[in-house]
Amino acid sequence: MTAPWSTIPRLIDDAAERFAEVEAIADGEISWTFAEFRTEIHRAAAALMASGIEAGDRVALWAPNCWEWATAALGVHVAGGIVVPINTRFKGREAAYVMEASQARVLFTVTDFLDTDYVSLLTEARLPAKLAEIVVLRGSVPATATDFASFMDRAGEVDTATVVARAENVGGDDLCNIMFTSGTTGAPKGAMLTHSATCRGYKSWSDVIGLDRDRYLIINPFFHSFGLNAGILACLMTGSTILPHPVFDVPSVMARIPVDRVSMLPGPPAIYQTILNHPDLNTFDMSTLRLAVTGAAAIPVEMIVQMRERLGFEKVVTGYGLTETTGIATMCRHTDDPEVIATTSGRAIPDVEVRIVDPDGEETPRGEPGEIVVRGYNVMVGYLDDPEKTAETIDADGWLHTGDIGVMDAAGNIDITDRVKDMFINGGFNAYPAEIESLMLAHPDIGNVAVIGVPDDRLGEVGYAFVVPAVGTSPDPAEVIDWCRAEMANYKCPRHVEIVDSLPLNASNKVLKFELRDRAIAALS
Repeated sequence: MTAPWSTIPRLIDDAAERFAEVEAIADGEISWTFAEFRTEIHRAAAALMASGIEAGDRVALWAPNCWEWATAALGVHVAGGIVVPINTRFKGREAAYVMEASQARVLFTVTDFLDTDYVSLLTEARLPAKLAEIVVLRGSVPATATDFASFMDRAGEVDTATVVARAENVGGDDLCNIMFTSGTTGAPKGAMLTHSATCRGYKSWSDVIGLDRDRYLIINPFFHSFGLNAGILACLMTGSTILPHPVFDVPSVMARIPVDRVSMLPGPPAIYQTILNHPDLNTFDMSTLRLAVTGAAAIPVEMIVQMRERLGFEKVVTGYGLTETTGIATMCRHTDDPEVIATTSGRAIPDVEVRIVDPDGEETPRGEPGEIVVRGYNVMVGYLDDPEKTAETIDADGWLHTGDIGVMDAAGNIDITDRVKDMFINGGFNAYPAEIESLMLAHPDIGNVAVIGVPDDRLGEVGYAFVVPAVGTSPDPAEVIDWCRAEMANYKCPRHVEIVDSLPLNASNKVLKFELRDRAIAALS
């Protein structure tokens, strides 16, 4: 399936022509049609060009979902630049690393999000060498930065024809985004992603879910592929209205649904479960809801049924992707049974291949676990300035090794069960930490747990569990090990249990298992 546009600037022009008078974005007092939105995006591109941004330059965005973020990012694309989104959970040192690695020339940010001043955080860490200017989208503006309105005023210095010519020079194979991975296995790596792959992938995504002139509450952060590509770009593709939502908060989401006539509501399973369980659900008008896209956690089958029956969703879809596959690889179809939607991440999107392979790269029989590999137009160009890591990840035949363990059913649907790097081999048996953790959470005294493999002279590797106690409990490591022996196969049972107050997390709330591994090995030695 080929998209009618191979670059984001052409997509913007097409949306302005096809949906000229349709509301494109609504955020606070801002409400623009698609034609008006294009004008503002081109103003941002002109301002960037007036500020010295050339084709191929990198521009960072470190801010919550807002109309300014969308306008600035799309302006970067029109100016031929490359967008470098930064996680809003990052601290100054982490953000500085991303900007330094990407050689970002300009940073768009805020100084007042959740009591955080990002300019101060960055200044206290270190200002990246190539960074020429900081533009503040919202909040107080320090003397070292420029306010967004003043930045946009520079647009008058560059004529319209020059902006159009720059946009027309952008090619499908040019980079549009450098998205940094969350860094659970070390320093974040920058995945280089192209215009054509992004446009094609999210045309498929929009077609599969049936997005069409919807009012889309984008609660997934713009810095993530789900917010930027499956949010902003998908709305441009389908004439849907962008409704930015800055903070994931169920009461505010419920309040916005009737007020903004929301028809598309994406999110983790927890958001729908919380809405379904809300004591005042019957007092909220949920009748506008039509589409839901969920995933990234276990989903009860009954929840899918209830979402359709009680919340009125016509279509509920789950999917799977990673930064290195432009954020998309497999999807359920809305016609699938609730059980397929709840228990799998669907099957390969059109023109993309997905396989489950053993350590030798041979495809495993259906129903047998192995590593998920992906091949197709959606695979990244490579990691920024890291040919070695790129070669480790994408093999000679073009298969991207995801590092995720999964099982494929007869219809090609995949169920993701663990990470390859987390798996350890105990006495010849493959032990999957995610499975062990799931079993251990049934213990009444365990509030949270992370399991890693550590070296063992006799068995090769054994499990080492870091246990966070449930509230009001004091679990005993020996008792936990005895309980595990009674509840799971011997090779899965952790040989070591350490009680901890908390688990180390990165900015995406993923457990930093490499830190735990170092800690466990140090404790054992």
